[in-house]
This record gives sequence, C-alpha cells and structure tokens, in this order.
Amino acid sequence: MHRFLVFPKFKYPKFAILGVSYIFAYLIFANKDYPALKNAVEVFGYLGIFLAGVFYTYGFTSGPAAALFFLMSKNINIFAAGIIGGLGSLLGDFLIFEFIRTGFQDEIKKLNHEHLFRKIEFPKRITPFVIPVLAGIFIASPLPDEIGVCMLAASKIKTKYFAVFSYLLNTLGIFVILLLGT
Repeated sequence: MHRFLVFPKFKYPKFAILGVSYIFAYLIFANKDYPALKNAVEVFGYLGIFLAGVFYTYGFTSGPAAALFFLMSKNINIFAAGIIGGLGSLLGDFLIFEFIRTGFQDEIKKLNHEHLFRKIEFPKRITPFVIPVLAGIFIASPLPDEIGVCMLAASKIKTKYFAVFSYLLNTLGIFVILLLGT
C-alpha cells in the first residue's frame, strides 16, 4: 500500500510541535488589534490584570499582554497591578514549568547528549550563573517565557526557587511596562 501523506520522523517530536505552535500562533496573531481583549481586562479589573499576567508568560500572547499593561497603566494603581500581574505570570510559568519538567523530560535527556550541547562549556566559575541569567532575561521581558522556563526546568531547579525567581522577574518586567505607560 502506498501512503498518500508521508510524515517525516522527528528526533524531537514534542519540540517540533512546540515550534510549529509558535509559528501558527504568530500567523494568527501577527499585526492584529486587540480591542476586545483590552475591554475584557477593563471590565474584569484586577482579575483582568491577573489574566493579562498569565498571558504575559506565553510567547504568542506576551506582546498583547504587555501592550495591555502599558495601555491600562493610566487607569490603575500600578503597584497593585504589578503584584497581581506578577501572580498571574507565576501561574502561567508554573504551568509551563510542570508541563516541561514532566512531559519533555525524555527529550531533554536526549538533547543533553547531542554533540552541540556537549561541546558548549563555560568556565567553571560562571557556569552556575549562565542558565539563570539567560532564563531570567526571557522571563522578565515580554519575550516568550517558555524558553527561559525550559532552560530552568532542564537545569533541575527546585520548584520553590523557580517560583520565587519567576514571580520576582515577571513582576519586575510588568512594573517596567506599567511605569513606561504612565
């Protein structure tokens, strides 16, 4: 029997699906205006800020969430909004963290044995800081938190340290956006 559709075999199928989801999300949300989302956040008040915080963590919704924080900064208490938005971001990051840690563990182990990753070596004095610093840049900024969270999940950071790290960095990033909007 001949196959009409031939699907290539991927060495890392979960990462491939994750990559395709980013491309798909970009195609759907590129150059769109989000008035309905802004109105929903305004109607829900601080619950909407919490939800915007959750959306701030995901790659394809981080841009609109950052824009919402920026636009809403004139109408809200930015201190309360930063704290509440940071809690929403923590929830979003925690969901990613647990999913990556449990669902991708097999591929992370295989990926660590790849030639490229075995060749990357940092001086021993800075090695403990490289992953947290790179991950922190992704988590604090409106860039996709998934990248930073994946780095931390693969590094076997304890959940309680991850939660503190995620909350502080996301809250800092949200405060910066809120301050820029005032």
